[in-house]
Amino acid sequence: MKQGLYTLRRRRALARGVWELRLSGDTGPITAPGQFVNIQLDGCFLRRPISVCHWDEDSLTLVFKVVGKGTAALAELREGQTLDLLCGLGNGFDLSCCGQRPLLVGGGLGVAPLYGLAKALLAEGRKPTAVLGFNSKDDIFYEEEFRTLGVDTVITTVDGSAGVKGFVTDALPERYDVFCACGPLPMMKAVCAAAPTPGFVSLEERMGCGFGACMGCSCETKAGSKRICRDGPVFAKEELLW
Repeated sequence: MKQGLYTLRRRRALARGVWELRLSGDTGPITAPGQFVNIQLDGCFLRRPISVCHWDEDSLTLVFKVVGKGTAALAELREGQTLDLLCGLGNGFDLSCCGQRPLLVGGGLGVAPLYGLAKALLAEGRKPTAVLGFNSKDDIFYEEEFRTLGVDTVITTVDGSAGVKGFVTDALPERYDVFCACGPLPMMKAVCAAAPTPGFVSLEERMGCGFGACMGCSCETKAGSKRICRDGPVFAKEELLW
């Protein structure tokens, strides 16, 4: 973990209420896809945790949805402004456990960190498949970005306005080695129940500090209480008590 100042280089709208920010700064603390940053915002007592979508040697990209005061402030930032970040938080996906043919399952904003995971897997010669779920066609983002990477990508929408009508569990392929999932808790529970293979899920929770000091994001696992921000957010399917 490292605290530092990052400069907003690009801001763009992706879908209904969903924004993308590209920040320049020190990305050295980011060591695995699935980690997150904690952002300090004027007028907000607590920092706001946002997962890292992807990164390179001198910039990182964040994707978020406006749901409250903090994210509304993020959406109003202007290019050139600086942000105070705690960077490289949490434990991300372990590529060595993902198999040769991993399945990436994302729901809504859970799609964002899976994009960085897809890039990392492809760089190691793996062949990921992605199933990305949304409520409707107006909520879809990063479909073309996944396809541009060369990832076999399936889109599902609850209302059937695009792709497969239904949930991500209605579009799971027959063959894959391991699944990696991120999204709403009911979705991840359903994927864990439906998938016969080992898997990993990235949990979301309200976080006070973001690095394990306050214990505010603790969850019960088969090995006892663990902190989502420090011991996770990525956990093996077998660890969790649903």
